[in-house]
Amino acid sequence: MQPNEVTEVLNRPLSQELLARDLTRLAYVAKDGTPRNVPIGFTWNGSEIVMCTSKNAPKLPSLRANPAVALTIDTEVHPPKILLIRGRAELDVVDGIPDEYLESSGTYEMTPEQRVEWEAGVRSLYDGMVRIVVTPTWAKLIDFETTLPSAVEELIRERDERQRA
Repeated sequence: MQPNEVTEVLNRPLSQELLARDLTRLAYVAKDGTPRNVPIGFTWNGSEIVMCTSKNAPKLPSLRANPAVALTIDTEVHPPKILLIRGRAELDVVDGIPDEYLESSGTYEMTPEQRVEWEAGVRSLYDGMVRIVVTPTWAKLIDFETTLPSAVEELIRERDERQRA
């Protein structure tokens, strides 16, 4: 997929809506060769998805060995809205708490007092974190109204070809 095609998908209004959500599912290959898929908070900065994790997270050695990842951001309603993204994870170890970590939790329902208490707890727990930065190299938006999974699109094409024959 060409970069301009990725940008076109990510700039669609529905994609932008999904990129404003709090959680994605990060898929990667674990060190033992088996797949993993974990929910993780994220932020979208307009060109990258940034996730933050503890410096001792089990996913980090796996991402260092094989940085290929896939992300899913979706809704819980019918029909679902799904944004699929592929890319490579770049790991950035930082001192303190990255702004992206605090931003990724920004829409959770907390009173201002709860937010202050939560942030103080985070700052007391972590002396640093790892930013997992993914620049999308492939993207697909599925809304089940104007776009469908590729296998379903193929079935529709085959059906239409049979009907024309």
